Amino acid sequence: MKILKVALLQMKPNSNFDENILKGIEYCRKAKNAGADLALFPEMWSVGYSFPTDEASLLKWKQSAIERDSTEISQYCSLAKELDMSIAFTYLEKSDLLPANSLMLIDRFGEIKFNYRKIHTCDYCEEKYCRPGDEFFVDELDTSQGLVKIGAMICFDRELPESARILMLKGAEIILVPNACRIETNRKNQLMTRAFENMTGIALANYAGEIYKGHSIAFDGVAFVSENDDENGTRNHCILECGSDEGVFIAEFDLDIMRKYRQSEVWGNAYRKVYAYNDILSKNVNSPFIRPDSRVDKI
Repeated sequence: MKILKVALLQMKPNSNFDENILKGIEYCRKAKNAGADLALFPEMWSVGYSFPTDEASLLKWKQSAIERDSTEISQYCSLAKELDMSIAFTYLEKSDLLPANSLMLIDRFGEIKFNYRKIHTCDYCEEKYCRPGDEFFVDELDTSQGLVKIGAMICFDRELPESARILMLKGAEIILVPNACRIETNRKNQLMTRAFENMTGIALANYAGEIYKGHSIAFDGVAFVSENDDENGTRNHCILECGSDEGVFIAEFDLDIMRKYRQSEVWGNAYRKVYAYNDILSKNVNSPFIRPDSRVDKI
């Protein structure tokens, strides 16, 4: 059996950047001690998913963004190599004009596999101060369980079905989802659907505490255990759901079962009729969905 162990780092942010960096290192060590192959942070951990409240505080907030080759990123690369564990670190990334809400996937050798900038920024709130990304990434991660194709999307990305679909089309077996919002019944069911319809594993790490209330969660996408389409053949493919407290929680993905399932079931890419999908690429926004703060074009 090939069991890939993904640690969901469900934490409360500290009051400043430096404390968050140190706490993240502490929790990565806890994840390694728990047997994790990969540690996943909640969304934009470096600044605790915080935003400027007015134009006056915008400059100070921008100054908290760090570059990809920063000391802190190098520190996490060295940590991954030391622990022999992959790390999906999230941070406010320095960029032209506006910073980006980013995830950096670091392999267990300390090498950067990809840096993903959140594409579906929440333009209706303070996340309007973040620059949207322009590409979803999937890369092959060398783990103790062999090569695994890993993709990523961030928070609001998961509420747009195209995000998970693109990652599936690019070959993702497991999708990492840093998060910073409440995972209530509707969002839980929505995420379960993303895993089901794409036959991908999904691991979501959320913030602990009173605001976002934890409930980090994981699905393996394996919805049926037999060919009989009845209650005896169905399976709840939620493999982990946390409470609201801080902690390191391990989601175990059985890669052999997932891969066997993906080779035979009907979802994914086998039966799509893409010739009918042209409207998906249209930038037109019609009533009742017109919003004055929407950024249809990348800035």
